[in-house]
Amino acid sequence: MDAPAPRQFDGVEDCVEAVLAKVGRRIVLCAPIGAGKPVALVNAFYRRAVADAGIRLTILTGLTLARPQPRSELERRLVTPITAKVFGNAPEPEWIAPLRAGRLAPNVHVLEFFLEPGAWLDVAAVQQAYASINYTHVARSALAEGANVIAQQVALRPGGRASLGTNPDVTADLIPMLRARERAGLPVAIVGQANDRVPFMFGGAEVPASTFDFLVDDPRGYHELVAPPNLPIATADHAIALAASLLIRDGGTVQIGIGELGDAIVHAMTLRHRQNAEWRTALGDIGLLPGFEAEMRAMGGDAPFEQGLYAVTEMFVDGFLDLYRAGILKRRVDPDGALLHGAFMLGPRAFYESLRAMPDAERALFRMMPVSFTNELLGPDWETKVAQRRDARFINSALLATLGGAVVSDGLADGRVVSGVGGQYNFVAQAHDLPGGRSIIAVRATRASGGRVESNIRWNYGHATIPRHLRDVVLTEYGVADIRGRSDAEVAMALLAIADSRFQPALLGEAQRAGKLPASWRIPDARRANLPERLERALAPHRAAGRFGALPFGTDLSPEEVRLGGALRRLKARSETLAGKAGIGAALLRPLPRDAETRALVARMGLAEPRNFRERIYRRLVAAALR
Repeated sequence: MDAPAPRQFDGVEDCVEAVLAKVGRRIVLCAPIGAGKPVALVNAFYRRAVADAGIRLTILTGLTLARPQPRSELERRLVTPITAKVFGNAPEPEWIAPLRAGRLAPNVHVLEFFLEPGAWLDVAAVQQAYASINYTHVARSALAEGANVIAQQVALRPGGRASLGTNPDVTADLIPMLRARERAGLPVAIVGQANDRVPFMFGGAEVPASTFDFLVDDPRGYHELVAPPNLPIATADHAIALAASLLIRDGGTVQIGIGELGDAIVHAMTLRHRQNAEWRTALGDIGLLPGFEAEMRAMGGDAPFEQGLYAVTEMFVDGFLDLYRAGILKRRVDPDGALLHGAFMLGPRAFYESLRAMPDAERALFRMMPVSFTNELLGPDWETKVAQRRDARFINSALLATLGGAVVSDGLADGRVVSGVGGQYNFVAQAHDLPGGRSIIAVRATRASGGRVESNIRWNYGHATIPRHLRDVVLTEYGVADIRGRSDAEVAMALLAIADSRFQPALLGEAQRAGKLPASWRIPDARRANLPERLERALAPHRAAGRFGALPFGTDLSPEEVRLGGALRRLKARSETLAGKAGIGAALLRPLPRDAETRALVARMGLAEPRNFRERIYRRLVAAALR
C-alpha cells in the first residue's frame, strides 16, 4: 500500500498547530545544520512556545547561522552590507538574540552539537548546553533526547518527488529511527518546508514526498540560502596547500573543508594538474622539495591527475566543483557512478545556483548521502565503501598540535567550545581503518593574540580533539610531519622541524626537560629558517606571475570590502599593544590622504562627508588603517 500523501499547508503557523495536535505539547525538534535549517518554521515553533508556557520546546540542531553583531561602529559600517549579501532575504533565527542575551524563555531549550566557530565563546548558556558528539552519533543522541519532530528545508518536484537538498546528513539517518518509534506507539512528525532555492539533489537525499507527514509550501516564503563568501587566502594557507597537494595520490580519494584553506588546496591541486612545472618550482622555492620528497613519494605524487580523484566528504563545498571543472574530480565509483558523495553543503551563492542550473544527469554525479554513509565505514555496504575510498586523503584543519601528536580543533584549555568535533574524528578513524588511507591535519604555525605572536605547535595543551594515539600527518606552512606509528622522540622531532623558528628553541627545551628528546639533539640547520618573511619572498615572483593570489576563485565581496576588511583587522591588532596604540594616535594627527583609492574606501564606510566630530574621528581611523 502506498504511503499517504503529506498534509500540505500554506503557512508555518497552521503547520505548527497540526504538529502540536499530532505529537502533543512536548516538542523535541530536530533541525539540520547550516543552509538546510527551515528557519521560518523553527521560528514559528519558537513563537508558539513563547506564547504558551505549557509547551515545552527543545531545539536540537547545529551550526545556526545568524547575522553577526558588530562590536564597534566601524565594524558595523563594514559588515552590514556584507551581511546583506551573505544572508539575502533568509529569515533570522528568532531564538538567537534572546539566547545571546540570556533571556530565553524557561520552557525553551536549545542544544547544539556544532557551534558557529568562535561566536559563542562568552555565552555561558550556550557553552553549558553544548553537546560534544561525533557527527555519526547525532541521530542516536537525538533519539535519546526524545526527538519527536524533524523539520527540514526541501526541494519538491511534480509526481510526488522530494529531495532533502543541501542536508540529508542527519535527517536521512533519523527518519527511519523516528518511524520505528512511531510503530512502537509514540507519535512523531516529519515536516518539510519547500524552498525553490534548494537544489534538488539525488542519492540518499531523494525521497518520496510521502516521507513527510506535513509539508509547508508557500512561494511567499521561498528565500535565498545563507551563502558565506570566499575570503582572501593568506600566504601561510597557500604554503600549507602546496604541502597538501603533493600528498594526494592520483586515482585516489580526497576530502577537503570550507574556508580559505580549502580554497587554497583546490588552487594548489589545480596548479599541479594544469601548470605542473610552475607548481614544482613553487614547491622548491618554499622548501618543500627536496625537504619532504620522501613523504611525497610515500603518500602522494608530483604528476598531473591523469586518473583523477573521487571525493567523499562530510561537507560538499564549491571547491569540489572547481576540481570537477579542472578535470581533476573525474574518478567515478560503483555502483552509482558518482564523482562525489557528500552529507551537507555550504558555500557562496554561485555554488548553489550552479547546482540548480545543472542538468539532472550532471547533478547526479554529486550525490548527497546520510552522514552514516560519508563519515563511517561500518554498515552493510562497508566493502563497497572500502573499494571506493582507495588511497584516501582526508584533509582537515586544527587550531593547535602538541609535540606529542595530539590535535586541538574544537575547544580551549579552559573548557570553552570554539566550534565542535563535527566529523573530524570520524575521518581520522576512517583514515586509520582504510588500506592506504591517511589523515592530514593542517595547522598554521602561529597565531596573533593580544598583540603578540604565539606558536600553534605547543609542548602540551589542556584539551585535545584528536588524541595522540591517532596521530598521522600534520602540516604547517613549513612542511610535512609524518608521525603515524612513530616514537615520541620522532614525533617531537618531526613537529619541531615544521614549527616557526622563533619558537623552536623554547619548544625544544621543554621536550628535553621532559626527557622526550636527548639533551644533545639539535634542530637541523635546514629547518631553522621557518619564518613568514622567507615564505613571502619565495612566493613573491609567483604572485607577480598571477599565481597564489588572495582570491583565485573570486568572491561575492567587493574589492573595497576585501581591502577594508584586512585593514580593519590590522587596526584592531595594532590597538592591542601600547606601541600600536601610540602609532594609531600619531596616524590620527597626519593629514588625510587625498588619493582616489582612499577616498573610495572612506566613502564605502559612509564617511565621505562626516556629520559630527565622532564621524571625523572614524574617517581618520579608516585612513590610518589603510596606511
